[in-house]
Amino acid sequence: MQSKLFAKNFLLVVIGQIISLFGNAIIRFALPLYLLNQTGSSALFGTVSACASIPAIILSPVGGILADRVNKRNIMVALDFFTAAVILAFTQLLGGVNLILLIAVTMMILYGIAGAYQPAVQASVPALVSKEHFMAANSVINTISSFASLLGPVLGGILYSIYGLKPVLWVCIACFLLSAIMETFIQIPFVKQESDGGMWKSMKQDFLESIRFIRGKKPVIGKVLVVVCGINLFLSAMIVVGLPYMVTEVLGFDAAMANRLYGFAEGGLAAGGLAGGIGAGIFAKRLTIQKAGNLIIVCAVCVFPIGIALGLSISGLISYFVMTVCCFCIMVCSTIFTVQMMAFVQAQTPQNLIGKVIALMITVAMCAQPVGNVLYGFLFEVCYGAEAAVVLLAGGISLAIAVSAKNIFRRLA
Repeated sequence: MQSKLFAKNFLLVVIGQIISLFGNAIIRFALPLYLLNQTGSSALFGTVSACASIPAIILSPVGGILADRVNKRNIMVALDFFTAAVILAFTQLLGGVNLILLIAVTMMILYGIAGAYQPAVQASVPALVSKEHFMAANSVINTISSFASLLGPVLGGILYSIYGLKPVLWVCIACFLLSAIMETFIQIPFVKQESDGGMWKSMKQDFLESIRFIRGKKPVIGKVLVVVCGINLFLSAMIVVGLPYMVTEVLGFDAAMANRLYGFAEGGLAAGGLAGGIGAGIFAKRLTIQKAGNLIIVCAVCVFPIGIALGLSISGLISYFVMTVCCFCIMVCSTIFTVQMMAFVQAQTPQNLIGKVIALMITVAMCAQPVGNVLYGFLFEVCYGAEAAVVLLAGGISLAIAVSAKNIFRRLA
């Protein structure tokens, strides 16, 4: 473990993450948008997005268990190479098989890879930096993710609107190949854990051990996860489904302009994440976990201006501007909240359990996302012309959850 933050190995992890997450941001932007452009259906968009989330939910615990039992560098390298191969296969099959099935299967594989990948990255932080740098290191990782998500959709939207889908796919393949090569030079301390049975028996024991740790020693983590699930179900899912649908199908822009504006809106979300990550790093010593509930309240409040702008039927550009600014603010607060929670969990969890506990948290937090995606996909389609009511409903429920959860965060130490 290095005493300074940006030692060689952590720096290599950072560089690899920049390249890999940049490719991830582009592909996650391009494929759903291509499906929405080809079908115009928010219900289909939401259903496919929900199906894509399921493998991530299933494979996150597997990724966490592997992160504690396999060299984390090898996991990152192998999954980046595999991701490049998946996108290459999609490129070759495009136009030759059913589009909806092809996109659904490809997104499911990509999300599953990401679900197994992220626990390895998060679990590598305590092995590469000292405890006093946990908050700053997590801030760096989140900032990288937001920075990649900022540039990815903007560049992807420009390339996609001018050249179509295939050039975007080739850029993504190059990103993942370069990231995999970069990560081969990382050296992460690794101690092999003993196993008293087969792989599946060990995985089952590890999974149960992480559950016992949260239920027995850190039950407050479980309560926080319930809150996060509620926010994912009613707020995050509304943004994931509603933002592309409203920008491309509701606000009245022509197709090329709508695709560009959606790219910039996604960039606005990422810019908020970037600002939140930087802010969490700069003010790390001033941020207290006990006040984290206030950040979720702000996120919920920011939903209401979007609904009001849609309800007043003002111009498309003004509604788009309000939507983008509010999403930016939501991402600032949610990113700071995520950094705080991750640093808290890393500091409270033993080294041999970090990967498993983080993966379990990610899995539980993501469980609500597919349900929310399907829910809002059908709500927006059924309530065509009354999208404001759907948005305001999401804001009201999210605010109620955030206010009722405030006492949970006050008790965190």
